[in-house]
Amino acid sequence: MKKQSVSRKLTHFDSQGQAWMVDVAGKAETQRLARASGRIVMQPATLRLIVSGAAKKGDVLGIARIAGIQASKQTATLIPLCHPLALTKVEIEFTISRKAHAVTCIATAETLGRTGVEMEALTAASVALLTIYDMCKAVDRGMRIESLGLKEKRGGKSGVWLAKA
Repeated sequence: MKKQSVSRKLTHFDSQGQAWMVDVAGKAETQRLARASGRIVMQPATLRLIVSGAAKKGDVLGIARIAGIQASKQTATLIPLCHPLALTKVEIEFTISRKAHAVTCIATAETLGRTGVEMEALTAASVALLTIYDMCKAVDRGMRIESLGLKEKRGGKSGVWLAKA
């Protein structure tokens, strides 16, 4: 596992400081994986609606899962300097914490390619959580999305990166 240096130069700028899309043509194709997570905190009654399947708009977590997968495939459209990737797998998992009145989303994205899938995993987790908010906002506008971040990255020249616990 490599330590990331804070002093590394930003890759999306050329020597004159102009934004550019990184040239990945010379990079080797490797199996790449990224895992991101975040959570949405809500009122206990809102969580009960989600768990029971009684939300007015339907299966909240099922719809959020599909939204996250769909969003991961649109990352290059949403984030201007991301490369369009052929994703080989996207997985969205939810865990319920009754004690914290929260739903945690873990999004995993994979590809065989020349650049990583961190942004695809982060986009998937973000949109899945936003979808939960959208589907439940009629009963709980005070929901909070928090702790969104990259948890793991594998593949490429930099190898394995794991978030500090």
